[in-house]
Amino acid sequence: MAVVLSQRALNRATLARQMLLQRRRATAAQAIEKLAGLQAQAPNPPYIGLWSRLEGFRREQLTEALKKRRVVRMSTMRATLHLMAASDALAWRPLLEPVHQRGLQGSSHARALEGIDRAAVVQAGRALLREGPLTSSELGQALAARWKDREPASLAALIRNNLPLVHLPPAGSWNSHQGARLQPIAQWLGESAADAAAATQDDLLLRYLAAFGPATLADAGAWSGLTGWKAVAERLRPQLRIFIGEQGQELFDLPRAPRPGPDAPAPPRLVAEWDNLMLSHADRSRVMSEAHRARVFTVNGIVRGTVLLDGFVAGVWKIERAKNTAKVVLEPFTRWSKADRLGVQEEAMRLLAFAADGEGERHEVRVLSPA
Repeated sequence: MAVVLSQRALNRATLARQMLLQRRRATAAQAIEKLAGLQAQAPNPPYIGLWSRLEGFRREQLTEALKKRRVVRMSTMRATLHLMAASDALAWRPLLEPVHQRGLQGSSHARALEGIDRAAVVQAGRALLREGPLTSSELGQALAARWKDREPASLAALIRNNLPLVHLPPAGSWNSHQGARLQPIAQWLGESAADAAAATQDDLLLRYLAAFGPATLADAGAWSGLTGWKAVAERLRPQLRIFIGEQGQELFDLPRAPRPGPDAPAPPRLVAEWDNLMLSHADRSRVMSEAHRARVFTVNGIVRGTVLLDGFVAGVWKIERAKNTAKVVLEPFTRWSKADRLGVQEEAMRLLAFAADGEGERHEVRVLSPA
């Protein structure tokens, strides 16, 4: 008979695999591989995501990994930008083609691309990028010189969703907000891309469970954007461990993956904006109450930085800068105990030291009253 896992047991298992129960020693590339990628819409959150997980992490370590092509920034899971270990990006991106095609069809560009010879546009885009990296705007304008009746932005979107394009550094590095130059991943990685084999969806489920399990098949779909997980799970069932959740849901896991007890200590953590901890399960109750969802996921698409207390979302945070002062503003969802408040404030001061813009910057922490 399958063992029942409580919400707290799921919480501790997920936090252990996400390196949020205790900071680990690893390189940036090693950590990103173990975490199955870090969502990277904005440049700074992945740095903070690694800071919250790694012992002694410094910003230049990730910047160097991007420059040396050990880590790449590109659209992968859910057709959103991620930082990926280079080998994973090569192996996983072909599997995620249906996600990108579906995303394009559901976007505002779909109507603008009706009736166009998509294969011809993609071929032209590939030829342009073979000559050298281009920004999305440059790519769209170059294609519009041939397809004059089409919007440049939509032409560029067609290429971005049909070719595996890397955002070349310095795009994606700390405080870099310039438009990214794009290049096909095989060109960017050169010889190291030549022998890369595409992963299977079976491989992807095993890696997902290692980073986010125990989990349902709906969770795997929410993380990846892919469908068809039932057949995958049935093939892999003999080598997986099966649990039951409190609501009767079937949970899949790797037999030897860490599953700390529900009372394992979980120290205060500041989790970055858009962190995959918040985005990789259909049911987020293992880390966040549904009552708090609207305060974390905003109407304009922002996923706010969160405060974890005893492993669960207990508030949100942001950094505000004015003149020569940087301040972490903490917004509790409920009244925190004195010990919790002090623990979060200490973590916030450590974050400010990590994120400092220069010498002599003053650091402050402000705790708002619970709403």
